[in-house]
Amino acid sequence: MSHILDNPIYYSLISNHNKYAIGNSEAVFYYRAMSSFAGFKNFNHDNFNWLYENHPDDGVFILFSIHDVEIPKPWKLIAKIDMFQLVFEGKDLIQIDDKHHIQNLNDEHIEEMKALVELTKPGPFIDKTIDFGNYIGVFDNNRLASMNGQRFNPHPYREVSAVCTHPDFLGNGYAFELLVKQVNQVLEQHEIPFLHVRADNSSAIKLYEKVGFKIRTAIQAIVIAK
Repeated sequence: MSHILDNPIYYSLISNHNKYAIGNSEAVFYYRAMSSFAGFKNFNHDNFNWLYENHPDDGVFILFSIHDVEIPKPWKLIAKIDMFQLVFEGKDLIQIDDKHHIQNLNDEHIEEMKALVELTKPGPFIDKTIDFGNYIGVFDNNRLASMNGQRFNPHPYREVSAVCTHPDFLGNGYAFELLVKQVNQVLEQHEIPFLHVRADNSSAIKLYEKVGFKIRTAIQAIVIAK
């Protein structure tokens, strides 16, 4: 039997994020202003066809799969990105000294957040991505130096996402403290933190393992377009 995290987007959209979902019990995607992610119960031609026929614009869709997926025509494969999925294995809140002033991020910060994500490329972030909630950051000299937030929520798991730090502010411990803060917030909701990272991002993997995450599986992000 497969694990719910083998198909995190689909199970997020049919559970805790169904209020953001467009689709049916077989194929579903997030509101386009919020994200480009879609999920299938099964990666079959019928579901690919449904998504193609209900594609609301000319943008891409991003799918996650632990298996190699054949992309049927008329879809065009844009990219396959090798990643790891990590799950937090701790049970208790992490004790840490609050060395930096962590702030909640809101709509007033969206342009700065988009600029930081564009520079560091932890994953897609558009105007309404912030609606996933719980975005926090550290400012240094009035500049957004580091941030993270939450994204997929396939019960009882909650994903930590958009983990990024501006190159000018690396080495200050901002990402570590923000990550610990985010993990503690998820644990306080009686959920289990998990996250995704590019397989070649060894420095980020070391950070996540330091906090208490362990690699669960390899997974691909599959980018497709009409």
